[in-house]
Amino acid sequence: MRNSFDWTPYRRSTVGFDRLFDFLETSGSGAENYPPFDIEKIADDHFRITVAVAGFKSDEIEIVAQQNMLTVSGRKAPAAEGEGRQLLYSGIATRAFERRFQLADFVRVDLADLADGLLTIDLVREVPEAMKPHKIAIGGSAPTLVEDKKAA
Repeated sequence: MRNSFDWTPYRRSTVGFDRLFDFLETSGSGAENYPPFDIEKIADDHFRITVAVAGFKSDEIEIVAQQNMLTVSGRKAPAAEGEGRQLLYSGIATRAFERRFQLADFVRVDLADLADGLLTIDLVREVPEAMKPHKIAIGGSAPTLVEDKKAA
């Protein structure tokens, strides 16, 4: 059973949120669950994605950041000749995968690391100076930056 929500009233009264509404409408129950991942907020503008990639080496994983999309994909290298293992049971999932994460504006990948079967990707939100709020004085003087009350 699929629950649908009509975003039309919100689309009519907002400007520039088309991508968000499209994402909400297309994200649904058909999402792939492999590999499992966590998304963690480290600080106000610092986030971490942790993806469980047990069995994959760093050269078998590709991380691509493009515009507002982060794609993590993995593909096991084919077994070399002479490595003819005879598995009695294979329970470790090593199938190819691709995970996509929609990133907000001004979020960039800071670093990525692979340790103990966990791929960690640190993300940082950096709002450009021109996009920060500025106080406009009446009388034509230059605008001044409004201080962030959290930083004080």
